[in-house]
Amino acid sequence: MRNRYLDLLRAAATVRVVVYHSSGWAALTIVFPAMSVMFALAGSMMAASLDRYGPFAVERRLHRLLPALWVLVAVAVPMMLIGGMAWEWQVLLWAFPLEDPPAEGFWLNGLAAMWYLRDFLWFVLLSPLLLPLFRRFPLTTLAFPYAALTVITLAGLTPHVIVRDLALYGGAWLLGFAHHDGLLARRPVALARGAALARYRWWIVGVLTATAAAWALTHPGPRGYDLNDIPLANALWSAAFILIVLSVSPRVAPRRTLTVLNARALSIYLWHVPLIILVVRFAEATGLPVHGWVGITWRLAVVTVLLAIVVILVGWVEDISAGRRPSLIPGATRRAAPVSPAPAGAADLQRVKS
Repeated sequence: MRNRYLDLLRAAATVRVVVYHSSGWAALTIVFPAMSVMFALAGSMMAASLDRYGPFAVERRLHRLLPALWVLVAVAVPMMLIGGMAWEWQVLLWAFPLEDPPAEGFWLNGLAAMWYLRDFLWFVLLSPLLLPLFRRFPLTTLAFPYAALTVITLAGLTPHVIVRDLALYGGAWLLGFAHHDGLLARRPVALARGAALARYRWWIVGVLTATAAAWALTHPGPRGYDLNDIPLANALWSAAFILIVLSVSPRVAPRRTLTVLNARALSIYLWHVPLIILVVRFAEATGLPVHGWVGITWRLAVVTVLLAIVVILVGWVEDISAGRRPSLIPGATRRAAPVSPAPAGAADLQRVKS
């Protein structure tokens, strides 16, 4: 049975990402650290999939992820090549972006959010190794990415971007493991390794929040207190946020909106940045307002409409990837076919005659 509360969190994270990229409001990174929440939810789903399918879970996750990406790539890559981008073997990375593929022109910014897919792929591939390690040494494994990020930050190191992101979001992914194993529940199994996460939840949340706030206030980024520019504060605050929101499981009534947003979350994520940039360039070319409440409001409205159109046109690929019947708008209630009454048997006819 689907967990509608997790669907609600995923839908909220998807909407928050679109609004943030449209508005640039730094406060949104604090109010709802969407990317870390998305990695935590994905980690929980990956642990469930590994328990059910074993190593084949990796293939299933990739099958769910890649086709929607390929649809975008089928548009972006030919446009870049026609626009003059040189052909090189790295272009093939767009089919399986374990490393950042080349991009030029409009798509250099239009595909900027593709780092999420790159990191997602790495976490999926590493999960068959990480999950047994986490279950053997839960607290040590969970602490490792935060310790690594702390060392990177304090020492001023500049590791490869993938290493940095694994440290930044690895804790969120592992907290997803903890959620799946019940270690974040209000009443975890008493003897379970890692049950201290739940027993001392509020102490841990308090320490994480205070440390994140202290670091952010003393180390603001180029956009002030936008946590995307302050990795250590981002990771610590996100961990506190995840510990809170994944420690509860309220009942959420099924809603068509939740169904649509969850069934099309990947398509929304992939296409929203190119559309935002397209609208901004149109505004700049025509003199329409870009910033301020007026500029943000109309741009967000237009992006929402365009995104809805694009998702209707290509989102059905996610249905095929998930093994569902493709539909333009998911969640439609199917009408039950009328059932004709069974023909009367001989005994029934005899009773009628008598």
